[in-house]
Formats: sequence, C-alpha cells, structure tokens
Amino acid sequence: MKRLHAIVTGRVQGVGFRYFVQQRAAKLELTGWVRNQWDGSVELIAEGSHLGLQALLKALYQGPPSARVTDVNFTWQTATGDFRSFRVKF
Repeated sequence: MKRLHAIVTGRVQGVGFRYFVQQRAAKLELTGWVRNQWDGSVELIAEGSHLGLQALLKALYQGPPSARVTDVNFTWQTATGDFRSFRVKF
C-alpha cells in the first residue's frame, strides 16, 4: 500500500475534474479524497496499490475533456489506512 499526494494545476476547476478523479479512483479501488484549492488547483490524496496509484497519476495529466492540465506536482508517501472510500471534499 502506498499514498499519492498530488496538486494539479491548469484549468481544473469548474470542468468536472474532481468527479473525474473520484470515478477513476473508485474504478482502481483506491481510497482518499480530492478537493478544490483556493488558488484554482485541485489537491488529492489517494491510497492503494502502487499500480493503481500509477494509473491514477497518469489519468491526472489528462483529466476530463474540458480540463487543461498544465502541471501535476506529486509525492509518494506511506499509506496510513485512514480512508474507507474515495470522496470529493468541499
């Protein structure tokens, strides 16, 4: 089990990006959360298998069709097991 912490920048708010991430994470059986940040970026923490997290990371660079991702800043961390599902935080 690993943890991915990522900040996604670009046109990522108001385009369904959080729900895109939530759907991908659920499909990959990952847990954690995603939320909008005040500066227009999207932050997420996801936990699960390394392969699942790598697949999610790859998807973050594309996003939904109306998004325009300019950068994904990410770090790998140790999983804590704090989450039971993947949710959108408000």
